[in-house]
Amino acid sequence: MFKTTMLLAIPFFLSSFCFSQIPSKVDYDAFEKLVMEVKDHRADRLVSVEKFNEMSKRNNVVILDTRSKAMYDAKHVKGAIHLNFSDFTQLGLELLLPSKDVTILIYCNNNFDNDLMYFPTKAYVPPVEKKNELGITMALNIPTYINLYGYGYKNVYELSELISIFDQRIELEGTAVTELRFGL
Repeated sequence: MFKTTMLLAIPFFLSSFCFSQIPSKVDYDAFEKLVMEVKDHRADRLVSVEKFNEMSKRNNVVILDTRSKAMYDAKHVKGAIHLNFSDFTQLGLELLLPSKDVTILIYCNNNFDNDLMYFPTKAYVPPVEKKNELGITMALNIPTYINLYGYGYKNVYELSELISIFDQRIELEGTAVTELRFGL
């Protein structure tokens, strides 16, 4: 009995000893350093809808939508390609964007107004009982920009305006746009 218990305990002890001391691949300090580097870079890369549209017509430019596939399929900026933010990896980005010289235009839910279904605002709104607490927006643009930059894509530009989905300066496409347009 004692021998069996000891034999069963050895693999557990070894696995605890061997694996519990290995830190995760999360490096908050390195990420924080990257964020500070990106902050200055991003400040000069915020563009108006007119500039966004003008840039989108150039060669070697992609519009990247990193929202969920369901939201992208339903409604996105015309011509945008999709890569869900949670699928960002070095290989995934290199397969989609093989050249680091490509110009990447990004946008997110917080750039669009008047569509809570397909472009819901990402924000923390404090509860009524915390009336002195400030809310904060959680725009996907910022982590998208940081990650693209961190993976070596430094030619990134971000839509800086809040525009209505009814604004004629931007064209949207997707299944929800088709349904609306054709009354499906």
